[in-house]
Amino acid sequence: MGENDCWSRNWKNVLCVFTILTGGSVCVFGQTDTLKTVQSKEILVKQFRLKPLVDRMPDEKDLVIYAGKKTEVIKLRDTDADLSTNNARQIFSRVPGVSVWESDGSGIQTSIAVRGLSPNRSWEFNVRQNGADIAAEAFGYPESYFSPPTEAVEKIEVVRGAASLQFGPQFGGLLNYQIKTGNLSKKLEVESQQTVGSFGLLNSYTAVGGTVNKVSYYSYLHRRSADGWRENSRYSTLTGYGSFIWGNVKRGLTLKADFTHMQYESQQPGGLTDQQFAENSRQSSRSRNWFSVPWNVASASLDWIATSRLNLRLSTFGTLAERNSVGFLSPVTVEDKINPDNLQFNPRQVDRDQYRNAGAELRATYRFRMAGSEQTLAGGIRTYYGNTIRKQLGTGTTGSDLDFTLTSNGYGREFDYQTRNTALFAEQLFTLGSRWKLVPGVRLEMIGNSVSGRISTAPTGKLEDDKRTRNVLLYGMGSEFKLNETMNLYANYSRSFRPVTFSELTPSSTTETVDPNLKDASGFNADLGFRGTWKNCVQFDAGLFYLHYSNRSGIILKDGANFRTNIGTSVSKGIELFVEADLFRIFGWESPFGSIRIFTSNAWIDARYTKWNNPVLQGDPVRNIENKRVENAPEFIHRAGISYLVNGLSVSLQWNSVSKVYTDAANTESPNPASTIGKIPGYEVLDLNISFKASPHFLIKAGINNLSDNRYATRRSTGYPGPGLLPGNGRSFYGTVSVTL
Repeated sequence: MGENDCWSRNWKNVLCVFTILTGGSVCVFGQTDTLKTVQSKEILVKQFRLKPLVDRMPDEKDLVIYAGKKTEVIKLRDTDADLSTNNARQIFSRVPGVSVWESDGSGIQTSIAVRGLSPNRSWEFNVRQNGADIAAEAFGYPESYFSPPTEAVEKIEVVRGAASLQFGPQFGGLLNYQIKTGNLSKKLEVESQQTVGSFGLLNSYTAVGGTVNKVSYYSYLHRRSADGWRENSRYSTLTGYGSFIWGNVKRGLTLKADFTHMQYESQQPGGLTDQQFAENSRQSSRSRNWFSVPWNVASASLDWIATSRLNLRLSTFGTLAERNSVGFLSPVTVEDKINPDNLQFNPRQVDRDQYRNAGAELRATYRFRMAGSEQTLAGGIRTYYGNTIRKQLGTGTTGSDLDFTLTSNGYGREFDYQTRNTALFAEQLFTLGSRWKLVPGVRLEMIGNSVSGRISTAPTGKLEDDKRTRNVLLYGMGSEFKLNETMNLYANYSRSFRPVTFSELTPSSTTETVDPNLKDASGFNADLGFRGTWKNCVQFDAGLFYLHYSNRSGIILKDGANFRTNIGTSVSKGIELFVEADLFRIFGWESPFGSIRIFTSNAWIDARYTKWNNPVLQGDPVRNIENKRVENAPEFIHRAGISYLVNGLSVSLQWNSVSKVYTDAANTESPNPASTIGKIPGYEVLDLNISFKASPHFLIKAGINNLSDNRYATRRSTGYPGPGLLPGNGRSFYGTVSVTL
């Protein structure tokens, strides 16, 4: 059985018809839970249909309504993208407007954003794996230190800001990695992908899966290591995963569970000054900086088809993880050198976080008929608890290896953060006639944050316990109008908000103060678009967007000291366009020499401050940032590609062009001496990927990333993994052999 499986299901019976075109047989899985094999006649399919590498979410899936929302589903089985290093600019190439920070060449962390938001560890997205949270802390510290190896990923689901009603309030929307599952037609299937590449890259992925009786299982072991493109940037990572799916057809029950363990160690080469970058962007002045993350994620869900109209799902999930770093964190202009007094390096700084999170979601859908059409109500309740223990400013060793040993008593700062969250949500899919769908929705978030601890060892360094409780009502409306069988118009308006994070609640020093009235950021996303296919050979999605982001937090000077407060409002608006086509089929040509596929993915983004509440800058015509561009928001992101496909061979060339960005709200052009602020020029990158599928069981892939060996940077950092300007990788090669048995 394979990708052409056809499913039909109700509460009394599950009928699965698997058509195997190569063997010409049909499998029937009926109420008796037995398999019958029936010989069928040869089937010849002559009609061509473009097989998209990016699809759209259906109107309903997994008890969630997606109608009227802007969605993308990235299918990774057939992609030519470099999966061996989780190359985000290639993987997300067909999703318009994805901004990527490419300072981590290991692919361990994926830092992406859309619509002018910050890509910092994808913290503006609700990041999930198999529908379960995997970020450090959903509200107080929503950064993602873990991304699954994309060899294990079946598809990536992206839902823009309208995801706030079903998944949570994040401005960026939903990013969900859906891991592969066991082959339904085999008791045992083994998959092995082995990759070698430039700079010592060794990447190994081995998976086993299958179905035995009523249980489908899948597990993988993944290892990746390399010396890195830059000096002092070697890394190694190990990830293991196991899952199973059990189903009872007669009772309408499906039980799923999975567990992931990931461990990685990464040397941090640090940032560069702009002059160092111009001289040699591969150099590093930091050899003693290290980063280590153990990450454990587990989830389980139970689906119940209670009646022909009512479906239920109970999901639970949890995270047990750490973030550990040790290094010399002075500005890049300060040399990390041996002290002549004791002939040793200076002690390094040790920072450690622990994350303990757990949650549960109960979802339900109820179908009923109204006005001659079937309607769907989807809703649920979510409860979540997160605990972060943060220890910073520890005095570490004078050595150079990965060592978190303290040479003094305790840490300079210690905090205990806790988050409690309960959410109620519902959306109603109204089907009005045969063409129009209307989806109103509402979500009530009840969030409580607390912080306790100390910011220094001085008597005045102890924090007063700070507790914040708020109830936030989100609402929205989506709509979709079907023009014909393959094209539709869609529109959506959804409220979003971002609670103040732990770092915003906590002073960074005894001289910094936090506004006791510091407010959560709030705003909305709006979409208007036209999408579909034309003549089965052109796929497109063209849309306008508007993102309003108020109460942004920041630091101003008050009484000669840093004061964190709400500083203003920004608006992002623009155009997102995606088109993919089979060039020959557009003109009706039947070429015996293969096909040529082209695509373009474009975003024009105008992200600016419209209101600025900083009294220090308001009266300064030089530094007033009203109408200035938002930090790290490019004016455009363009990606385009061309692929030639014939007899199992695919050759793809992809072009990436990203405009300049500013790294501070004042839009400073020239970098400061430490290169932590200042403009980052735009850049272009070419990637070449080749794959050859010799048989259904054997695949060879190879590629050249950054074909023209351009030198470019995507971010500036004020702390880890910098500080300073952080380059993207230069030219590199890789080759992969994949065997499936």
